[in-house]
Amino acid sequence: MTELFDPWEKARKFKYSGTIRALYPLSPKTKMPSSIKRPNYGREAEGVRVVAQLAREALEEVAAIVRPGITTDELDRALVAAAVKRGCYPSPLGYHGFPKSVCTSLNEVICHGIPDQRALLDGDILNIDVTLYHNGFHGDLNATYPVGDSARANETNMRLTHTARTCLDAAIAICGPGMPYAEIGHVINPIAEKNGCVVVRDYTGHGIGRVFHGPPSIFHYPTKKAYGIMQPGHIFTYATCNTNSSIEPMINLGTELRNIEWPDNWTIATADGSYSAAAEETLLITEDGVEILTAKGGPQRLDTTAARERQMEARRARK
Repeated sequence: MTELFDPWEKARKFKYSGTIRALYPLSPKTKMPSSIKRPNYGREAEGVRVVAQLAREALEEVAAIVRPGITTDELDRALVAAAVKRGCYPSPLGYHGFPKSVCTSLNEVICHGIPDQRALLDGDILNIDVTLYHNGFHGDLNATYPVGDSARANETNMRLTHTARTCLDAAIAICGPGMPYAEIGHVINPIAEKNGCVVVRDYTGHGIGRVFHGPPSIFHYPTKKAYGIMQPGHIFTYATCNTNSSIEPMINLGTELRNIEWPDNWTIATADGSYSAAAEETLLITEDGVEILTAKGGPQRLDTTAARERQMEARRARK
């Protein structure tokens, strides 16, 4: 039986911020079937509407087996199987050297958690971030799940996960033509603070489609760094590319804004060990609002005209 170990317990002077520890060795790197098309990061292609739903289906399959005792490595293998079944490549695999096919972020881990040999515990919360590549396009979404009955009974942690989703839904509700991207932060931040949480500032939502991560950067808090106006079929950077946007607020309990990076150069955790949750959908701006491409049951169109008018009134009042 292979002996499990924390790779940084002795070899490196690294201090974890919470109770989550890396548990190695990682399983061997996934070998995808040769029939599955590989992404060439930076090239353009078509098909985001299809892959968005394939990614949603894969996320639902993996989430269905989340339970105490299963390892995040097993969830990674389940995601690979779900991707292959749909003729998709898991976008994170090999992306800037990322060693696995899905991001699994537990408890105080904010994002980019690497699946390993740690078994989930009753009381954990787990964010599963899925991106698939199919026929030249990427589709991206994530959600945070309670693990076991203890997690579902923990009011604080359930408030955290509910807040992340509420922030996302409120942001989606104002998306549409003519809306400045900067308004997303003005919607999300007050909801987080009202619920005793803080919005992560070091990581943003992003453009997605022909590339995994592209412009615009979607800030989830008020900032002058946010720019651009939403438009139907908005072309952001790549000519002839109708770029779709991903909003993914990351919300921490408490008020601590600092975070730490694990020595794996990927895993980001809260500096004080407080729990973190996130939610994400891939969106397309339409003539009268927004289409949630990764919605359960199929793409969902929303007419956001009235909500956008109210938000623009609030924007003028702030000036």
